Amino acid sequence: MPHHDLVPVLETERLVLRGHQTSDFPESAAMWADPRVVAHISGTPFTAEQSWSRLLRYAGHWHHLGFGYWVVESRKDRAFLGEVGFADYHRDTSPSLKGKPEAGWAFKTDAQGNGYATEAVTAMLRWADRHLEFAQTACMFDPDYAASLNVARKTGYSNEVIGRYGRDKALFMERSRQPR
Repeated sequence: MPHHDLVPVLETERLVLRGHQTSDFPESAAMWADPRVVAHISGTPFTAEQSWSRLLRYAGHWHHLGFGYWVVESRKDRAFLGEVGFADYHRDTSPSLKGKPEAGWAFKTDAQGNGYATEAVTAMLRWADRHLEFAQTACMFDPDYAASLNVARKTGYSNEVIGRYGRDKALFMERSRQPR
């Protein structure tokens, strides 16, 4: 039995953020298979198998940790636009992300450049400020990815530090929890 009730529904002026359903798999897998979407994430499109594991991992985060990822859809027509949320992947990073939920966001190519990421990340951070007991959240991405850097800065992430994820260079940023 799916645990959709574990994932709060967040609404903004243009967006609905909701929990993943298995019916989201085709859209999610197509997004993660798009070379333009993953160019600054992994550099390699994800297989259907990897995307299916990602979808199940999202549900596991909500079930076990009380936070995770949301589907972002258009309020107007319920079209799948992307995914945003928090994760704890136990990544091999320096600096360490331990004790800081890692914020992330990805949007379909045709949904990029419309301010959706900033709108969705702002909504998830407002939720986090009210519901997560962590002093900080963090984000990590390719230092050359200006679009993600802009979203991070607009939504309150700062303290830019160049570090590493595995053997790759990465930019790390933090955001302190805001008073309720």
